[in-house]
Amino acid sequence: MSGQCTQTSDVLISGGGLTGLTAALVLRHHGVAVTVVERRATTSPQPKARRFHVRSMEIFRELGLAGLVHDAARDLAGHDHMAAGRTLAEAEQLPLWQPVAPGAPALDVSPEQPCLIAQDILEPVLRAAAVDAGATVRFDTELLGFDQDADRVSAELLDRTDGSRHRVEARYLVAADGARGFVRETLGISRSGEGAVGGPNVNVYFHADLAEVVRGREFNLCRLDHPDAPGALASVDGRRRWVFMSPGGEADRDWPALLRTVLGVPVPDLDILSVLSWQAEMLVADRYSTGRVHLAGDAAHVMPPFAASGANTGIADAHNLGWKLAAVLRGEAAPALLDSYDAERRPAGWFAADESSRRIATFQNLAAPPDPTLAHPFVLAAGGFQHTEGALVSGPEATDDPEPVTEFAPAGRVGTRVPHRWLDEARTRSTIDLAGPGWSLLTSPETASPRTDRLPVHRHELDFLPAGECLLLRPDHLVAWRGTDPDRAVEVYDGLLRAELSELSELSDAGPERRDPAARTASA
Repeated sequence: MSGQCTQTSDVLISGGGLTGLTAALVLRHHGVAVTVVERRATTSPQPKARRFHVRSMEIFRELGLAGLVHDAARDLAGHDHMAAGRTLAEAEQLPLWQPVAPGAPALDVSPEQPCLIAQDILEPVLRAAAVDAGATVRFDTELLGFDQDADRVSAELLDRTDGSRHRVEARYLVAADGARGFVRETLGISRSGEGAVGGPNVNVYFHADLAEVVRGREFNLCRLDHPDAPGALASVDGRRRWVFMSPGGEADRDWPALLRTVLGVPVPDLDILSVLSWQAEMLVADRYSTGRVHLAGDAAHVMPPFAASGANTGIADAHNLGWKLAAVLRGEAAPALLDSYDAERRPAGWFAADESSRRIATFQNLAAPPDPTLAHPFVLAAGGFQHTEGALVSGPEATDDPEPVTEFAPAGRVGTRVPHRWLDEARTRSTIDLAGPGWSLLTSPETASPRTDRLPVHRHELDFLPAGECLLLRPDHLVAWRGTDPDRAVEVYDGLLRAELSELSELSDAGPERRDPAARTASA
């Protein structure tokens, strides 16, 4: 590759959208030098993703950004309802979905609330935070090509403002460059899945002052059933910014007239900003990693918007990958730890994409009761998916008592996010806060201390844990191991960071032959 200068970075991220910027923030949180390049001149001009689950907000909480994000989202505070009607003028709010039966105790799912914030509002917040955290963020910069060897990735960049070319050498490359991103296609990584889901659609993004029209009936999404223009109206700020989603894919229509029809009011200040055709798809990359290159976000998975999981899944990718890259770069973990990224996040991406695809019927009838065969909404929103392979060590109970999917029943099972419990009466500190950016060992007060000080984790005694119980938490809040012997936590911690994935089964709590190498040899 030719270039006038060569720059270096621990990690190069291609793509400055939600996933790429979150990855940069996570890496800086772990002290990793990171460079983000984005071919666009600015962050997204489109609202796109709007609903961010509690799990994403927990990640922003760890990064110290949850309050900033909630503040930026204040325009849509309280817009949690769905609505439906023939026109907007006739639409009525629908009752909020209740996760428990009337009279039952409320579920305390997370220390954070979900957040409605348009992507074009959130991305600048994350970009500014990444720069403040010390990341190098370069927009108007295109990745032209890259190659990798055993030690590094070399990338050629184009500065689109002046046409100059530069080279960056990084230890790793993270591809967060979208569904049709250059990196995945260059690597020749194929995708599997249903492909197109449903029919083509059109999104009409427009401005109109509808604050008085919706006052008292504020909503997140409103299903409109006018025969001339059926579709759904999404609130972007609840006042002037709106997106009308219409089936059919016909972009060349008289949208001002159709919008006035479906809104049911004159709308003299209607201003259409864009009309975009799109097709929902369900596709997941057949591998997330090749050598020193790792896919994340839409580069790794695309899914219909019906479960609001696309951006949230990308944020979770970044959180999972970030601590592993940091541990390897610091020399704390063997490079084999990075194999667990594909082992964990590809099944998670498939799960989210499949659940999103199956929710098309719910999207078409917002008033319909939830499908009991689908994952419980909190399983999607609170990171309830259970990883069964990866940087985890489980015993026989993992198969005997798997994490349920159609109900939300977190119990600290291996491979799941640690359940949320408040730790103080003021409800300011949660069990979620005990992990990240380091490891943590949660124990009951009766649990003995490990016989060694080789465990570089924070130990926390919790009164509500069963006597003798131990939970080893990874930096991404997942339970890596559960048992009763704190000295096992030392073995597990060392094994997870140093072992090949194929060797982790030897660390499982399967019996005394696992604990004693001589016994294993004798039994063989």
